[in-house]
Amino acid sequence: MTTKRPMIKESVGAQYYAFNTPGENGEFDPESYETTIKTETVKTISTTENAESTTVKASGKDYETVNQASNVELAVEVVAFDPDDLAKMRGDNIDTSGLISSGRNAKRPFFAYGKVVKKVGGGFRYDWYPKCQLVENTDDITTKEDTFSEQNDTVTIRCYAFNDIGDIKNYVDSESANFPEGLTEEAFFTAPIITVADLTALTTSLQNTEGQGV
Repeated sequence: MTTKRPMIKESVGAQYYAFNTPGENGEFDPESYETTIKTETVKTISTTENAESTTVKASGKDYETVNQASNVELAVEVVAFDPDDLAKMRGDNIDTSGLISSGRNAKRPFFAYGKVVKKVGGGFRYDWYPKCQLVENTDDITTKEDTFSEQNDTVTIRCYAFNDIGDIKNYVDSESANFPEGLTEEAFFTAPIITVADLTALTTSLQNTEGQGV
């Protein structure tokens, strides 16, 4: 018998996002992203997996249950969000004059979204959702009282499968036996991790840099 004592979650960390640069047909291109943006404004992140389960029956009994995830929704409560980036996620028209026009029927861009889960004892998990779109966002405001109170907003992000086999998220966990040695938060979120080759290239680069004493 093996007894394990996994670390418990302590806090949400920073959030990261990188807008996807569409391909020639104007669709999602997993090989092209803009520069990653980091903000440390997250209060909570609620994750909802939208999936369907189908039970296959044969010979008068349940033969197998097939589970298929269609998408994941992240409800991200933030104390603030960059207004230009939020407008871009909404598909708003941003004019060079400074006027932002909102509400029209517009195709919302895809972007990669990353988040950090911090654990008690120094552990962590780094998540990348490579193909996401903004679904909705709140913009509530109340009058100022005698004492300050937070006025947070929630950004709802829908995450889709980014490859042919239906994967929605790529992540690493510091408690995993195969966690890449020397991998840092900054390095992992430099650019969206789409494939195993992306992570291998990143860790190889880190090892070479460490070996050179840089």
